[in-house]
Amino acid sequence: MSAPKLRNIGPKSAAWLRQVGLRSEQDLSAIGPVAAFMKVRRAGFKPSLNLLYSLEGALVGCHWQEIPEARRQQLVAEYEIAAGALPTTRAGQQAGPVHETHMQAEADEEEASEIRFED
Repeated sequence: MSAPKLRNIGPKSAAWLRQVGLRSEQDLSAIGPVAAFMKVRRAGFKPSLNLLYSLEGALVGCHWQEIPEARRQQLVAEYEIAAGALPTTRAGQQAGPVHETHMQAEADEEEASEIRFED
């Protein structure tokens, strides 16, 4: 996705979208602005809500600042619902048991000590 092809989407946002697999207006339209915003966030990027509004504006064909306040609130509410449905973060999870694997270094060392060089 590049800036000239899709309104409101600058080079940085376009790069984020490409990295999460959204490469065209059709890709964006298929999943919608909230799901696209979620994909970008889940990928580890830190977009502001302006990206969410920009994605909506790109799909409806207006500048992101022209998105009505009621629609902005609806988008944020949809995002919060989607974000709340995500599994808990790794920080909250406990690690499982650790299993150690020992290689056959001891057997190799025994064989090496048995090898004798003749002069």
